[in-house]
Amino acid sequence: MEQALIEKGVDATLAKALAKKACEPTLQAVPSVARKGARKAKKGAKAANRKLSAAFKEANRRLRKKNGDLRSGKTQRDVAELAHRLRRKM
Repeated sequence: MEQALIEKGVDATLAKALAKKACEPTLQAVPSVARKGARKAKKGAKAANRKLSAAFKEANRRLRKKNGDLRSGKTQRDVAELAHRLRRKM
């Protein structure tokens, strides 16, 4: 390949470098260790997620009407703030 580049008029040092790069593999195999499954959530994180889930259910129950609409003057932000406040109390 190097000789073919030189014949085309490419500088010899550049041709040598290009030929060397062309022979090297660009992608390397990923070791099987890197292909692990997703990590499990830690015990504390699971508990926090469960509490926040329950807190959101309670906050939505308090701030929504029976048909599911938010009460007058309330926003999703109010729901989230109340849920976080409730979670701290759990």
